[in-house]
Amino acid sequence: MQELAAWAEGTALAAALRRSGHLYMVVNATHILGIALLLGAIVPLDLRLVGIVRGGALRVLAPFLSRAAGAGLAIALATGPVLWSVSARDYLANAAFRWKIALIGLGLAVVALQHAGKGWQQAVETGVPGPDARILAALSLAIWLSVLLAGRWIGFL
Repeated sequence: MQELAAWAEGTALAAALRRSGHLYMVVNATHILGIALLLGAIVPLDLRLVGIVRGGALRVLAPFLSRAAGAGLAIALATGPVLWSVSARDYLANAAFRWKIALIGLGLAVVALQHAGKGWQQAVETGVPGPDARILAALSLAIWLSVLLAGRWIGFL
């Protein structure tokens, strides 16, 4: 992994980001936009699936919010490695960064389970999420909020 980190730090893009505060700022802001879109969509969707928030037809909300969360995730996943490349070896040494990466993997697994399961389809079709969809939504909510906290924690270690 250290070899990959060293390679990433040596790329032209990483060097450009280190040289240009403006470029780094734009990539960082784009990463934050992706996170905002992800969490801004997944939190209300998960709260609705869990049953904490009522109202809003899941038939309409669920597909829209799921796609919005996916778009935010795609943006964050595209910009994250670019930001990582600036100081990749330092990030690998940071426990919060390692937690963030592990939690992202766990979050992606939960998303895959949710969308592959019958509970998601039932929730979209009937507006009534089953127990499995509710449990996965609660896990999703906890995991993605933990990713956010781990990401913020990186700067404090």
